[in-house]
Amino acid sequence: MRAKFCLPLLPLILSACSAPGDRAVVPAGATAVLAVLETTDIHSNVLGYDYYKLAPDPSFGLDRTATLIAQARKEFPNTLLLDNGDTIQGTALADYQALVAPLRCDQTLTVYKVMNHLGFDGGGIGNHEFNYGLAYLSQVTGSRFDVDGVDPARPRCAGPAFPQVLANVYSKKSGKQLFAPYRIIAKQVSALDANGKPVTATVKVGIIGFAPPTILAWDKRWLDGKVYTEGVRETALKYIPQMRAEGADLVIAISHGGLDDSPYTPDMENANYHLSKVPGIDAMLLGHSHQVFPNAASAVAQFKLAGVDKAAGLVNGVPTTMANLWGKHLGVIGLHLTHDGARWVVDKRKTTVEARGAQRADKSFVAPDPAVAALVAAEHEATIGYVKTPVGASAFRMSSYFADVGDVSAIAVVNHAQADYVTTYVKASLPQYAALPVLSMASAFKSGSAGVTDYTDVKAGDIALNNAADLYLYPNTLYAVKVDGATLLAWLEHGAGRFNTIDPAAAAPQELVDPSFPSYNFDTITSIDVSYEIDVTQKPGKRIGKLTYRGKPVAPNQEFIVATNNYRASGGGAFPGLDGSKTVFASPDNNRDVLIAYIKGARQLTFASHGAQRSWRFAKVKTAGPVVFRSAPGVLALAEQAGLSNVSLLRADDGGGKGYSLYAVDLSR
Repeated sequence: MRAKFCLPLLPLILSACSAPGDRAVVPAGATAVLAVLETTDIHSNVLGYDYYKLAPDPSFGLDRTATLIAQARKEFPNTLLLDNGDTIQGTALADYQALVAPLRCDQTLTVYKVMNHLGFDGGGIGNHEFNYGLAYLSQVTGSRFDVDGVDPARPRCAGPAFPQVLANVYSKKSGKQLFAPYRIIAKQVSALDANGKPVTATVKVGIIGFAPPTILAWDKRWLDGKVYTEGVRETALKYIPQMRAEGADLVIAISHGGLDDSPYTPDMENANYHLSKVPGIDAMLLGHSHQVFPNAASAVAQFKLAGVDKAAGLVNGVPTTMANLWGKHLGVIGLHLTHDGARWVVDKRKTTVEARGAQRADKSFVAPDPAVAALVAAEHEATIGYVKTPVGASAFRMSSYFADVGDVSAIAVVNHAQADYVTTYVKASLPQYAALPVLSMASAFKSGSAGVTDYTDVKAGDIALNNAADLYLYPNTLYAVKVDGATLLAWLEHGAGRFNTIDPAAAAPQELVDPSFPSYNFDTITSIDVSYEIDVTQKPGKRIGKLTYRGKPVAPNQEFIVATNNYRASGGGAFPGLDGSKTVFASPDNNRDVLIAYIKGARQLTFASHGAQRSWRFAKVKTAGPVVFRSAPGVLALAEQAGLSNVSLLRADDGGGKGYSLYAVDLSR
């Protein structure tokens, strides 16, 4: 055996000296605590700043998460900082760098520049990473994808300084993953030997990443024919034993998705309930659902499943966290480790799981790290200049505060723009469909789910690019589908799942809106030619009534062209009949660019022409008790301006501690 020598003055620096290639010697019985820190769904919110309102917002931002990270590092001597994905898209800053002023190869994407500054140890890849295409993703991650559509001779560009992993997305060209499926990080930690004496040791932490296989539908325009996916569970079963064989003491799954206990399929969007049952996973970092876990007070259905402990942060016994979105929370899993003489193992009895919020109990917020703002000052100012560019004007205020009860002021103009674009294209290039009516579907992207300021609100006056981005949040591409009346009805029925089922005989207050149903899936038509009712006293799937086109009932076989986006047309949201097969036109233009062009052409938007085309009403029914919903405070006048005379304010403060007001809608009027 080769001799091993340790310098006597370095006992706390080196856990053990070892010959080249040998594992570091760690005494049996040694203990350590490794805090695994998670960010997720940052969506390029590097600063607490709302580019759509051109105002600071302390409720989010990676600059405040940075403070939480610093606090955790002071508390725990050993930390591992990991990101779950959906990192590079979601703000005007992200769009500016991807679409307006593309980065040079030697420039690092702003959000990655901040993450490098914060010392991230690793990261995963979410579905929104693919929104700008494979060439862009390859560039900004510092990768060289061997995939069709990406120049194989292109040099490796600047990217994050930490490894990114993704195990279940493959290039069709090469049959290999776009990213490394996993990495094993040798993490030096401060530990205690069996006698309580401080020692320094190494823990080999394996990280493996998963993205929702449904990216193939959501970003079909970029990915179709270029990549394929494998299911989360079978991918984990393949690689986790391999990671263990390569010396991983711990395995942490970075999986961009939530929990679903439905029977497993390889294309599941939220397969992590099943992932938790794969042997060998020590912790799971989740995302995508924009929820907080653990959270004992959560009413979210996915956290009520058998085997899910929403207070302790366990999924089938696996320590698990989900850190909300936009940097609002930091996931913290305190893994208590014991060395058994061969490897480190997790003591689950002592392990803790938290989701720490940037908002304190007294409703104040932690201070942002000023170094982050200084680091991104140039990009921030350039983005503000970009979004201030005027494109037109509006004579009325467009908002989504009351979109759930019928205000279409922020939706109708989107439908106008989409329908106008598709009508023009059909006449010029699809004459076989020229006789079919052209409709459009749109939804309120911002409806309070991320906080009391999370609403579209475009004041009357000049409309700038930031206002257009507020009206259309995502960088989707405009698509048109050909559907029959039965599919159109099913489309509207699915969207009406936004509402809870109301019992007319109940005297107690009843919540109108199901918060687990995203507002962006509440698609509505806003056309003077279409009329329909939503009866919320009926079960989902039986709510749409009196659907007419130009005063006549829509027949099941009647055909329409409907303008929408690539996400919806390709199956996003699981709308019946929409699976990509009905697409007749995949535009090269983004929905937002179509909207901007429409506003430029119209120059002046008026309420009568662009904000009052409400196609749907609630079916009239008298209820014994109030039907309530929440929105921002101080905006009741906007409901009145929209003609919603059946909306009233019940309480200026709903009592939930988040600043919402409680409103009621009278369904009998």
